[in-house]
Amino acid sequence: MNANAFTNWRKSTYSSGNPQQCVEVGEAPGLRGVRDSKLGEASPVLVFGCESWSTFMTAVRSGSLNR
Repeated sequence: MNANAFTNWRKSTYSSGNPQQCVEVGEAPGLRGVRDSKLGEASPVLVFGCESWSTFMTAVRSGSLNR
């Protein structure tokens, strides 16, 4: 999928005040994309379906992915 298909890129609020040390999440119809903020538009994009993204975010928020 072309990275240009994603819009509304937003950065993590947990970037420690450094906008170059976080990930960005973008939206496309039925999909979510994740990229490295250091590379911006040159970054490869990991693509998730909305259901997979929702499951992932629920796991992150619950702490079930902690080591």
